[in-house]
Amino acid sequence: MEYKDYYKILGVDRNASQEEIRRTYRKLALQHHPDRNPGNKQAEERFKEINEAYQVLSDPQKRSHYDRLGDSYSHWQTSGTPSDFNWGDWFTSPAGGARVAYGDLGDLEDLFGEGAFSEFFRTIFGGPGGKGTIRRQRSAPSYQQPVTISLQEAHNGTTRQLKIDNRRIEVKIPAGVRTGSKIRVAGKGPASPTGQTGDLYLSINVADDAQFDRQGNDIHTQVTIDAFTAMLGGETEVQTLAGRVMLTIPPGTQPEQVFRLSGRGIPQLRNPPVKGNLYVRVKVRIPRQLTAKQKTLLEETKRLKS
Repeated sequence: MEYKDYYKILGVDRNASQEEIRRTYRKLALQHHPDRNPGNKQAEERFKEINEAYQVLSDPQKRSHYDRLGDSYSHWQTSGTPSDFNWGDWFTSPAGGARVAYGDLGDLEDLFGEGAFSEFFRTIFGGPGGKGTIRRQRSAPSYQQPVTISLQEAHNGTTRQLKIDNRRIEVKIPAGVRTGSKIRVAGKGPASPTGQTGDLYLSINVADDAQFDRQGNDIHTQVTIDAFTAMLGGETEVQTLAGRVMLTIPPGTQPEQVFRLSGRGIPQLRNPPVKGNLYVRVKVRIPRQLTAKQKTLLEETKRLKS
């Protein structure tokens, strides 16, 4: 198993203060957050790695346990001992003889599933409720269920009825999920031979929408207006995921001009009141035929321009 150097991952000194660790983490997490890097797997992996490092170094108990492990591991590397390093000792006998539990890490596991944390973290610091990953998998393996929802459901939140073994369960899918999100439902997976039930993970796929294009929590769409509205200004109706709204078109609007409707996008997964934006690209429809009066007025306008 690979040793994780959490200080190197965050780019801080081993004697860094809690404030320095917090400040560095926030900067890196903001830079690599999935909302800012939609579809970027490299940024996603970096984000998970940064969060894992912060979960350890921001907690005095975990950090102390990790520092002792690091000292022991460094000594083992230079001792020339041919036997493998005994990782199990560090799971079963952490500081004070008591297991070091996860803490409240549900948000990350809900977003990324069991892949939110490395094997190293799970082995050394245990799983939810103080259970180690290896021990939990033997008794009650987790179960992953793919679920496809619409963009509208991703905006509003929704539910799904699932049948696991002979049980029917209703699972809530929160607003703001995206393709690749993992929703953890503790203890609702299939039963193991011992009768214990593992966790159920919903692997979310958000179907493409014919009218809207999602980019992070922002939504992009388009609307067509006539040339007279583009020239003179006016209003046009725009469909959003929350209903129809009126968009003010200023005089002189150009074809392909984009207007932003603040807060009309997808809610943030962990902070639903905060939403992305809706961007509306304007298409201008040129009339194929004009009445005699329209032609006369346009010709007059053309002469006045010259």
